[in-house]
Amino acid sequence: MTELLAHTDAYLKTFTATVTAINEAENAVVLDKTAFYPSGGGQPHDTGSLNGIPVTKVKRQGGQILHWLAGDLPAVGDEVQGEINWERRYKLMRTHTAFHILCGVVWRDYEAQVTGGNMNELKGRMDFEFASLKKELVQEIEDKLNAEVAAARPILVKVLPREEAFQIPDLIRTKINLLPAGITEVRTIEIEGLDLQADGGTHVANTREVGNIKVAGYKSKGKINKRIQLEIMD
Repeated sequence: MTELLAHTDAYLKTFTATVTAINEAENAVVLDKTAFYPSGGGQPHDTGSLNGIPVTKVKRQGGQILHWLAGDLPAVGDEVQGEINWERRYKLMRTHTAFHILCGVVWRDYEAQVTGGNMNELKGRMDFEFASLKKELVQEIEDKLNAEVAAARPILVKVLPREEAFQIPDLIRTKINLLPAGITEVRTIEIEGLDLQADGGTHVANTREVGNIKVAGYKSKGKINKRIQLEIMD
């Protein structure tokens, strides 16, 4: 199993690792540890380099985390120096935290569950179980989001035994529980005083780092399924 360094330190920009396997068909390598985030949970993968060779994609595949390289592969056992594309990563961290703020506000004030979502750098969308969503309510939500940013709430990361984690009320905010049954530990992200949920992505350390949040659009995706689109002002 590859150790995911970003799970404990999202601000880690460089790291040293050992190649444990190669996939010549994909021109990809597996490492004993990595600071690269593999795509998942609506968050895109990181980019960067290994020994100066561009890493173009990082993804879980067949129980492994593959790092696709745009160049020659190292050999199994080689030590490599990894570097994250920090500008991209930090934008994704800010965006992911913005969506947790949105999720926390909507759950706290409107008790609406998440039905889906996706993000990219400084923008994305999240779907909720709203019966209706009008302009006045959308503006109210935007104002509340930016109030939470201004509140400078600390963001805490913990890894809990599965049984302990599932004693936390409303830990899973999505309509469908996406956590595999075989997982024995659950990583949680807490925006202090606002939101606590299971999550595997990367986040900033404080809501003030997110910046101004704009609701860029909203639409109906069904009878009780409404979409909110966010942009983070850079």
